[in-house]
Amino acid sequence: MVGIFVDKQTVHYYILGGIIMYFVGIDISKFKHDCFITTESGEFVINSFSIKNDNDGFQELLSVLKSLDSSQEIRIGFEATAHYALNLKLFLEKAHYSFMEFNPVLLAKFNKSQTLRRTKTDAIDCTSIARWLMTVEYKPCSVGFYHTYSLKSLTRLRDTLVKQRSFYIVKITNVLDHIFPEFKPFFKNRFSKTALYLLENYGTAEKMARMNSASYENLRKISRGKFSMQKFLKLKDLASNTVGESNEIFVSQLNSLMNLYKQSCIEVNSLEQQIISLIEEINPHTLSIPGIGPLSAAVIYAEYGDLSKFDSPSQMLSFAGLEPGYYQSGTSEHGGHMVKRGSSHLRFTLMNLCIPLIQYNMVFAEYYAKKRNEGKTHRVACSHVIKKLVRVIFTLEKNDIDFDPAKLR
Repeated sequence: MVGIFVDKQTVHYYILGGIIMYFVGIDISKFKHDCFITTESGEFVINSFSIKNDNDGFQELLSVLKSLDSSQEIRIGFEATAHYALNLKLFLEKAHYSFMEFNPVLLAKFNKSQTLRRTKTDAIDCTSIARWLMTVEYKPCSVGFYHTYSLKSLTRLRDTLVKQRSFYIVKITNVLDHIFPEFKPFFKNRFSKTALYLLENYGTAEKMARMNSASYENLRKISRGKFSMQKFLKLKDLASNTVGESNEIFVSQLNSLMNLYKQSCIEVNSLEQQIISLIEEINPHTLSIPGIGPLSAAVIYAEYGDLSKFDSPSQMLSFAGLEPGYYQSGTSEHGGHMVKRGSSHLRFTLMNLCIPLIQYNMVFAEYYAKKRNEGKTHRVACSHVIKKLVRVIFTLEKNDIDFDPAKLR
């Protein structure tokens, strides 16, 4: 028997002899959030309503949640939408409510399974989220997620700045192709510390051609003796006979780009120090694996977050988009390429770990050699190495132990 009475917007349910579980679906957006609350029986408690993404809106949501039967469980869910839900998540955590985030792709597939209609509104989405919560295992975010989020923000910002720094390098190369095309090939197409010093302090071929013995002494100190007198004379000769043409516009571009590049290097170094300090304080077991440095460990820790939400290494692979596709229908059956869904930042970091792992870790080096002997190509063998790495990380964190090659099978 169900008794219902209406108090303003809130409908309270009392189930005699039974247990109510509330499901709260929230559709996140930049300026507002749409909410819908239902029970496990599918009856709505509150029809879809909107709250502003500010303190007044959050307090309105809190009032609604407090109006529900406090003796019953409340499950809250919303899609992972970058930073738009951060303030709401912090608010819910401080108010002692659990919540679950999930991949928007899952909701999209759920909606397709429910109807063939293509109508999509925020009100429909929040309703779908609440009903989707009823069909899956509830895995709330861990308490104190903000520290993980902070580390994720730092690692992703560093990644952005590293890409920006690389962009400046490309632009500097383009300008050098105009004013001194022989410069970068002379340094084997690398911007070493010596090369950057020359560009920052001399810039043009004309100035490099006029360098003297004092200039050489500075270059020798910067290169720790690697920049010989013969190289110095060779560079002066190239500068004197360059086919490049220097003018004020190109020189101005080079100076601006060098300043931007230098500033980006300073910012990247500053972020790396913060990241290293945080990850060493957390000290995850991933750090104990030879071949994994603090920056890579920070990305893995930040992107995966609380590993208790994963039941198996295969789920961790799926989260990173590293699982292979698979198709089977009737007599047709075949595998496919990696699905490449999930965190691209995490996937990129894991794949780039393959080389240091097989260089500095005997366990992974032997595993890589085994796969190569089986006829696997380099890239396929690397994907197997990373799958093994994910299995190792899962085992270390679940069992709260450090890496020990003697215990690996």
